[in-house]
Parts: sequence; structure tokens; C-alpha cells
Amino acid sequence: MKVIAINGSPRKKWNTAQMLESALAGCKDAGAETKLYHLIDLKFKGCTSCFACKRLGGPSYARCAMRDDLTQVLNDAWDADVLIVGSPVYFGDVTADTRAFLERFWFSVLMYNKEHMVRAPKKMPVKIIFTTNAPEFGFHKALNESVTGAMSRFVGPTELIEANATLQFDDYSKYDASMIDEADRKKRREEVFPLDLKKAYEMGRRAVEEAKAIK
Repeated sequence: MKVIAINGSPRKKWNTAQMLESALAGCKDAGAETKLYHLIDLKFKGCTSCFACKRLGGPSYARCAMRDDLTQVLNDAWDADVLIVGSPVYFGDVTADTRAFLERFWFSVLMYNKEHMVRAPKKMPVKIIFTTNAPEFGFHKALNESVTGAMSRFVGPTELIEANATLQFDDYSKYDASMIDEADRKKRREEVFPLDLKKAYEMGRRAVEEAKAIK
């Protein structure tokens, strides 16, 4: 049982990464092998609309034809039994790196075929983790529905969790951020974020069980 996690945050040790690590700990405890990719470490770009993934009989049919640092990530993602994608929310959307990954991951299996629109090689559970400055779950409802809807359609049953009102800085006095109550954020970090991490852990365990059921 293999689990691939994608960190779309430019920060490799902060909120999103910690949520992903917790989810992967749950996966490991459920008996899975895990791997975490940090997209910030890779050199790649989004879909270039070459349409090679839709070329009938072509060598890259239903697979992204581009060759760069994302190629292995995409291959591993489709070969996995569970996919976990994490991103902070910037301006009501995922990060640019996450978006580029999703473009190439989704578009390669989307065909303009009336009978068989999706040519994904398999179905697998997908787990989405968003970390956000927003105060409550569902604040970015349109984004949540867009990502979970596409993942459910193209890949498999999808679940999304959020960590809200996250701590962004160690010392808010060093930044132009007077609208944020630093004491409240640090209190949430101590009291609420551990619960978010536990939620991610349980989601990871659950994902492996779901994958076993699909197999």
C-alpha cells in the first residue's frame, strides 16, 4: 500500500507540511509506505496545452507528456493507492505550484469523448488539506467544492479538511499585520492546531482503509 503526499506550500516545515506529516503518520500506522514531495524543491511549470495526452495511439496518451521535475511526481501519484494534496490558500486559491500540479494531473486524463470523458488509470482515495488565514471552515467554499469535485470526478472519492486561522509568523511585531490578534493566534496554535494535526492523522489512517476497500 503506497501513499503519495504533495506539499504545495513554499514552506517545508510550517502549517501545511506539519498537517501532511501528521496525515502520513496515520498512513504509516495503518501499514502503508509513504512519500512526501515538496513542490518548492522542483523545477516545473503548468500545462502547456500540447494535447499529447489526448493523442490517440500516442506514447503519452492519458499521461502528461512534459518532461521536467514534476514527471516523476505525476507518475508516482498515479501509481499510488492514496493521494494526499496539501496547500495553503492564497487569494482564495491554492498556491501556484499546487495549481500547476493539478493542471497536469487532471488534464492528462480528461478526454473530449462523450462516452468516456475520464481515462484515469485507476480509482483511489484522495485527501485534501488546506491551511488558511480564514477564521472558519468553508470560508473558501467555492475553492473547496472546485477541488474536491474535480478530484472526485477524475481520481476517486475525495475528502477535505482545513486548519483555520493558522499562525503565520513567530513574531507578528516584525510584520505589517496589525489586524491580526497575535495572542489569539498563538493560543489557537497551542490549543486548536494540535486537534487539526490529530484530525489529519485520523484522515491518513482512514485513507489507507478506504484504499484497501477499493482494491
